[in-house]
Amino acid sequence: MINMDTLNRFLFDDHPVRGEITRLEQTYQAILDNHSYPIAVQKLLGELLVASSLLTATLKFEGDITVQLQGDGPLTLAVVNGNNQQELRGVARVNGEITDNATLKEMVGNGYIVITITPLNGERYQGIVGLEKDTLIGCIENYFMQSEQLPTRLFVKIGVHNNKPIAAGILLQVLPNDENTNESFEHLNALTETITSDELFQLSTDEILYRLYNQEQVRLFETQNITFKCGCSRQRCESSLMTLPSDEVDQILKEENGKINIHCDYCGKNYLFDAIDIADLRNKQHCNYH
Repeated sequence: MINMDTLNRFLFDDHPVRGEITRLEQTYQAILDNHSYPIAVQKLLGELLVASSLLTATLKFEGDITVQLQGDGPLTLAVVNGNNQQELRGVARVNGEITDNATLKEMVGNGYIVITITPLNGERYQGIVGLEKDTLIGCIENYFMQSEQLPTRLFVKIGVHNNKPIAAGILLQVLPNDENTNESFEHLNALTETITSDELFQLSTDEILYRLYNQEQVRLFETQNITFKCGCSRQRCESSLMTLPSDEVDQILKEENGKINIHCDYCGKNYLFDAIDIADLRNKQHCNYH
């Protein structure tokens, strides 16, 4: 049985082009769980998830990446966070009706994509991309041309495999500092465009590479597993509560019948705090100051 939540990097010996293949099943399902997203938003989140996984794999350092789509349409926000360990999470916020076949522009309205790269050591970088193309993938390809000056193609498929939603994709990118790459890049793009959804969902990585590039010399690197990881915790909620003014916390307790419920949009968990919990937190905070 193929582990569907994996990423593989590969290189062509005879072309200055690198590639990645990513497939996400359990991670995609975890992002859709606990939400009733419209069909078009589910598909868009799948595309965003694949793109984020592929983007994260281009990082040459330890750190995080956030790909955020926002606008003034009924889909006000869609965001996926990932890191170099391929730990991903994502969420969308919908405020209005979205039809099953809604386009990117119909969902987002006037909007943009924000790509934020945060290395553990080094400066944070943020790029903003306008929605100048009709599709999310086209916009992200545009980002690479604008900010990285690296010709990049993304081939993304969203569908169903074994009665479960699946999102998968292939990235091809010209290596930096290589000239006269257009012919090689276009040749490999033409080969990659022939991949079908069924092949991408059902074949192993080795089989996909052979199916697409059996006339090429391809080096396949070690498989990296992809996981859904939210990052929320009771401790983080406690820290957040203690940053609020005491009278504001007391007011929330009063309005909510003595309970504060902090809900995580990413994974759906709820963290409940009552007056006794808040008193304990304040005592701990007081002791830490003295």
